[in-house]
Amino acid sequence: MEFVVSLFLLCCVCVIVVKCDSGPLIDVVVDRYDIPSVCPREVGTEDFVRYHFNGTFFEGGKKFDSSHDRGKAFISQVGLGRMITGMDRGILGMCVNERRKITIPPHLAYGSIGTGGVIPPDAVLVFDILLLDIWNSDDKVQISTISKPVKCKRTVEVSDYVRYHYNGSLLSGTYIDTSFSSNKTYDTYVGKGDLVQGMEEGLLGMCVGERRIVVIPPFLGYGEKGYGTKIPPHATLVFEVLLVDLFNTNDDMEVVITRLAKNCTRKTVKGDYIRYHYNGTFLDGSAFDSSYKRNSTYNTYIGMGYVIQGMDRALQGLCIGERRRVIVPPQLAYGEQGVDDLIPSSAVLVFDIDVIDFHNPKDPIEIKVTYKPKECNMTSEGDDLIQYRYNCSLMDGTLLYSSDHYDSAPITTLGANKVIQGLDDGLKGMCVGEKREVIVPPHLGHGENGASGVPKSAVLFFELELLSLSKGVPDGYMFLWLGDSPDPLFPAMDLNGDHEVPLEEFSAFIMIQVSEQKGRLRPGMDASAIIKDMFDNQDRDKDGKVVMDELKLKAEEDSDKARHEEL
Repeated sequence: MEFVVSLFLLCCVCVIVVKCDSGPLIDVVVDRYDIPSVCPREVGTEDFVRYHFNGTFFEGGKKFDSSHDRGKAFISQVGLGRMITGMDRGILGMCVNERRKITIPPHLAYGSIGTGGVIPPDAVLVFDILLLDIWNSDDKVQISTISKPVKCKRTVEVSDYVRYHYNGSLLSGTYIDTSFSSNKTYDTYVGKGDLVQGMEEGLLGMCVGERRIVVIPPFLGYGEKGYGTKIPPHATLVFEVLLVDLFNTNDDMEVVITRLAKNCTRKTVKGDYIRYHYNGTFLDGSAFDSSYKRNSTYNTYIGMGYVIQGMDRALQGLCIGERRRVIVPPQLAYGEQGVDDLIPSSAVLVFDIDVIDFHNPKDPIEIKVTYKPKECNMTSEGDDLIQYRYNCSLMDGTLLYSSDHYDSAPITTLGANKVIQGLDDGLKGMCVGEKREVIVPPHLGHGENGASGVPKSAVLFFELELLSLSKGVPDGYMFLWLGDSPDPLFPAMDLNGDHEVPLEEFSAFIMIQVSEQKGRLRPGMDASAIIKDMFDNQDRDKDGKVVMDELKLKAEEDSDKARHEEL
């Protein structure tokens, strides 16, 4: 019959097949009663092994020794005489996690003498062993790539700082530790002695997002001392590593333009106020924040320390409509402190930004005339009544309002605080039929608070067309003399010379002044109502007519009032 022969001594596995006849046992007998389905490596001569065992006598089955009872696995080297000959043979060819029962005759064990009063002479020994570990002094760190990003711009080098997740186990599969359970990466420098040598080697050349299996032999791990209660002496370590982050303390921020702006006439500088959208991610692509999700831009001053240093610099030299990817190393971001549960310690940050608009608090409005009639004899100014067409948009082209959405174009009096200051200023100096593009900074628009449909601190873009213009009068006046008034005034008002001016005569006089362009009524109001109000103001005794004394008294009161205001 055939037997699988394996010899056991302290740390090696090997399998031998021998032919045995009935009678006294002449060689090692191996019973491989539990073999793992996967066996990447078998014990060979000069390999080191770590294993558990129970030792019993063949006769009677009494136990004489056990590593299980001592709570410490046995460690030895195979094939160099450091174990009894039978164990040296019986352990060859063994796999990690394999279980064997090795029966050893006396001449391959402790012979006719026995040992130490524990093993009697001519004893046949039976060892039930479980192989836990194999390694060789020539072993190197074994690296197997599980997955790797298609694009890998940079790999880990000596002196880099890395953040990675890991699952750690012994070669037998026994769990050691994991970073995933705490959801906190292991953060360290590479090549500065902060890690065991094998892990230092295993991390080199990795890309962010790459997964590796790193197998570390004991002498490149924790060696003969082990570590704590979970890593025994002389243990091969197996780490599944996911690289999350990578940077060097010499790194500067990196800026990549992902979309150029069209017609860029101005770029951001220190002191400007900017509104931009962004997506914030870590180097592995996982998101930590986004202005898009809040449907609100991030608004800040540039170069004044309101944002992290790297972003403060990256926001300079931008155009409206430009998109950039900004990679900020932690020393220019949130450093070793991070931000609560949002930004881990020493995290590289990636911002994809889209510039919506920017301005400077000292900016005036910008006016570009896109069309002007050949004949322009009259232009708009303060107090004028105008009608105009407009489109109001954000600087990214988002339309906010349009006069085309209403039944008729708006009418307003310039300088009367009826519209935002920037629009009021932009409508001045226009000819009827003229078209303009006007850029209004927020301090001349809706300010930091915005308005219905208008975001906070938004720069506004107006397309304007002046449709009609009626020259106006100063605030508080109903009628304005365009030159010197008649002197004396009353005889000029008294058209029929009867020394009294009723409403009809007063109205005729005013309309004559307007028709001869000597005076102007407030536009946008009913002329007869204005004239009636003016007449009632002069008719002091309310008898339906104005006489010389009433006009003189009113003039004196107005003069006294003016002197009082000057004082």
